[in-house]
Amino acid sequence: MTMTSDRPVALVTGGASGIGAAVVDALTSRGFTVGCLDLRGAAPGAAHTVAVDVSDAEAVADGVDQIRAALGDISAVVTSAGYYEMAPVADISVAAWRRMLRVHLGGLVNVARATLPDLTENRGALVAVASELAVGGGEHDAHYAAAKGAILGVVRSLAVEVADQGVRVNCVAPGPTDTPLLAADSPWRAPEYLATLPLRRLTTPREVARCVEYLICDATFSVGDVVNVNSGAVL
Repeated sequence: MTMTSDRPVALVTGGASGIGAAVVDALTSRGFTVGCLDLRGAAPGAAHTVAVDVSDAEAVADGVDQIRAALGDISAVVTSAGYYEMAPVADISVAAWRRMLRVHLGGLVNVARATLPDLTENRGALVAVASELAVGGGEHDAHYAAAKGAILGVVRSLAVEVADQGVRVNCVAPGPTDTPLLAADSPWRAPEYLATLPLRRLTTPREVARCVEYLICDATFSVGDVVNVNSGAVL
């Protein structure tokens, strides 16, 4: 095994941009060496990146092996890979439903299965990125909200399953966040929507990343919890 340092290793999916990139920065600042799985390629700030489609279980297992070989055994995992699209239920094709579930729900399960041996050995932590839409739903968001809602179920169930092995599993559920996933003309950026939020603004990637950092590094008492970081969209 080749290790770059004696720092603990974190694995982040979707670390090339947005929330994932902010998580890479946050965990690096807390002393982790960070490896990434990202379909788009190299993640800025990561020590090692493998181009992987997280919906492909075999590719994920191979990517995790590559991260482990390059950096060492994994102590923390953050699953933030994903995408967003809006459509009325009647317009969502079967293929679109399946892809949404494969990437978000399948991505979490594939990564958890591949990294749990390391997390158990190191008494580590896993944090999944869901969405406030998993809690509150949204117009034209059924397939996205369904996939993110399923993440909440997996997190709570897995947390119970592995807690006695010293592994903590938790979740953050961001509201609309100022990332490239939200187009310039997105209704979530509209002044009319922002005016409904107590903070009157979008959540920032750094704010989400700080919650992830807290759950991994400091919240040793937290198991199966969902932290809603959403400018007050869900209270």
